[in-house]
Amino acid sequence: MTHTENQAQPISLKDRIAVVTGAARGIGEAISRMLAREGATVVLTARNREQLEAVKSEIEKHSGRAVVLPCDLTDPASVEALGKSVTAQFGRCDVLVNNAGVGLLGKPLVDCTPEEWDRILQTNLRGPFLVIRALAPMMIAARSGYIVNISSLAGRNPLPNGAAYAASKWGLNGLTYSLAEELRQYGIRVTAIAPGSVNTHFSASANPGTGKGMWQEKAPSKMLQPDDVAATVLHVITQPANAFVSEVLMRPTVKP
Repeated sequence: MTHTENQAQPISLKDRIAVVTGAARGIGEAISRMLAREGATVVLTARNREQLEAVKSEIEKHSGRAVVLPCDLTDPASVEALGKSVTAQFGRCDVLVNNAGVGLLGKPLVDCTPEEWDRILQTNLRGPFLVIRALAPMMIAARSGYIVNISSLAGRNPLPNGAAYAASKWGLNGLTYSLAEELRQYGIRVTAIAPGSVNTHFSASANPGTGKGMWQEKAPSKMLQPDDVAATVLHVITQPANAFVSEVLMRPTVKP
């Protein structure tokens, strides 16, 4: 096999270490299950240990491997502890999926409180920064790795009454594309995946206490499903090493 032919081979996830944030449910849970099915050891992280343990049990039920490491992405000390734990247990991080996110829709920007703004930006934008800062050095040392940031179509389009959420995702896109240029010299690939409306519990956090979901007017069966996003993550990170996908925009085939 020539060097060129070797570069063109899909990447195997067998025995790789993958860290997934927001892994307790929804898209993060689906991604974690899929990576485990492909042979990766998945580090499940979110704030809720009980939910993470349930995901771990489900993965292990299907002969997969998973480790639970709870973390609050809004707390720099908690993220630093996560990085130290992954380093101590595995000494490497092959895949990082920054999936955790919160939303706030249905409220004009002028009615958004500083506390609400901070909550969204700290989770959706500063959180990925902190996790990358904690784990990317292992990728740099290994001169390989893949970082996937789960963005949103709201990071490319105007979103009236959702400006704070849109700002966090526009910012995440800028972080992603700039980071990709910084890290490609080390053989590290970075991708933004931007889904439209996905049928998850995420909608419940969009407007706390209102009883209204983020996409409450849409038909759930016609929306993207968590497994759709997970399949896209898998496709992206198993691309042959000589190329990477900068961005994926995802929409349901039939408009909800």
